[in-house]
Amino acid sequence: MSAMFEELDYAPTPIGAVSLRRRHILSLGTDVYEILLGEEHLMSSLFTASEVALADLGLAALDGGKLDILVGGLGLGYTAEAVLAHQTVATLTVVDLLEPVIRWHREGLVPMKTALADDPRCQLVQGDFFALAGSTEGFDAQEPERQFDAILIDIDHTPDRLLHGGSAGFYTTSGLTKIQRFLKPGGVVGLWSDEAPEAAITDLLKTAFADAWAEPVIFANPLQDGREFTQSVYLGRKAGP
Repeated sequence: MSAMFEELDYAPTPIGAVSLRRRHILSLGTDVYEILLGEEHLMSSLFTASEVALADLGLAALDGGKLDILVGGLGLGYTAEAVLAHQTVATLTVVDLLEPVIRWHREGLVPMKTALADDPRCQLVQGDFFALAGSTEGFDAQEPERQFDAILIDIDHTPDRLLHGGSAGFYTTSGLTKIQRFLKPGGVVGLWSDEAPEAAITDLLKTAFADAWAEPVIFANPLQDGREFTQSVYLGRKAGP
């Protein structure tokens, strides 16, 4: 059995100290990896259903192959890993504000080791997703104004519970409309949420996109005798050609 607790790394960032830790849960007989920002839990390897669903639902809404996908927020990498599991994906760009998080993937400190960093389709980019979304050039310094088939975002807890103030103007009709400059016709934007679907958020997306809908993601919590929790993925589609 591994050690009961280990802090794998701790580093300052522009929005506070971030840490990666591993805990062994005796009742489950497994190791759990967690990312914390200060004392706030950002992600756990024990709960990944909705992160995976963000990728699967986003790509299910697309037709064709040789897809170019952008993910905002790296974390432990489960959304990115699920994107790369689709053979229709040609390229994946992952943008994360926190340099230590990207380094953990390059050094193999996370559960999937260096799988993302080693995949030739995947590029890990350190940057402010929301600042890039509001910029003229967009997300690819080598190809300004590059467009993607899907932009999948897992950064804030919900569009109403923000990780930090940098995203405040994004969850508006203006912000959601503006990011579509970097989306191919018929492409989709996906938003992860820690809570069950809310009509107000879907209605907001409908003010910016040609079509918008919410998908509930239901999973059992093994730490609470299988009690079910509901999170959600919101999707908005840009008008087609």
